[in-house]
Amino acid sequence: MSFKDAIRRSVLEGFANTDMPTSQVVTILAITFAIGIYIYFIYRLVNKSSLYDRSFHIAMAVISVVTAGIIIAMQSSIVISLGMVGALSIVRFRTAVKDSMDLLFLFWSIGEGIICGAGLFEIAVIVALMVTVGIFVLEFIPVKKKPYLLIINGEGSGYEGEAMEHIRSHCKDVKVKSRNLKKTGLDIIFEVRTDNEAKLMEELGRIESIKNISLLTHEGEVRF
Repeated sequence: MSFKDAIRRSVLEGFANTDMPTSQVVTILAITFAIGIYIYFIYRLVNKSSLYDRSFHIAMAVISVVTAGIIIAMQSSIVISLGMVGALSIVRFRTAVKDSMDLLFLFWSIGEGIICGAGLFEIAVIVALMVTVGIFVLEFIPVKKKPYLLIINGEGSGYEGEAMEHIRSHCKDVKVKSRNLKKTGLDIIFEVRTDNEAKLMEELGRIESIKNISLLTHEGEVRF
């Protein structure tokens, strides 16, 4: 028997010996679903979004079960395994994940489905506990205060120097992100870090050339 025949026989026998009884399949999917529900509740605890997306929560909990089912099916037949690889390679998901934490939980759910589908339940539980501990520990680490976007709309351009003096007296970090000169006046966007928001806006409001002031919070870096 040649080397190629030995490899072919080994692969075929390996797939032939992985037929699972229905009770074992149900047990695997039930454990996977329990871990998916666990991920669901952890996400509810750490989610800071102001909008509740019920469909995303449900999808995140169930996607681990779907993944586990795919892994089980791929173990049962080499034909199904190759077919799954071909089918999944042409799937394209157009929904953008805007929050990095959402991406973490989606990948966590998919990973748990793969691990449980392979029958490695101890590893699945350990991973779930370690990820949970990591998330909550990192949540308690203090971080630098998030910056604000200070948007000033004024008449002319002479107010910038006076405004900058007030801004620097109340803000630690000041960056000019954008200047927009129009016929009616100058619009400036600053990125600032301050603990005296009300005092800063009150002093800027006393400048006659400034007509509108807006102070907005934002996550991370903003590019213009």
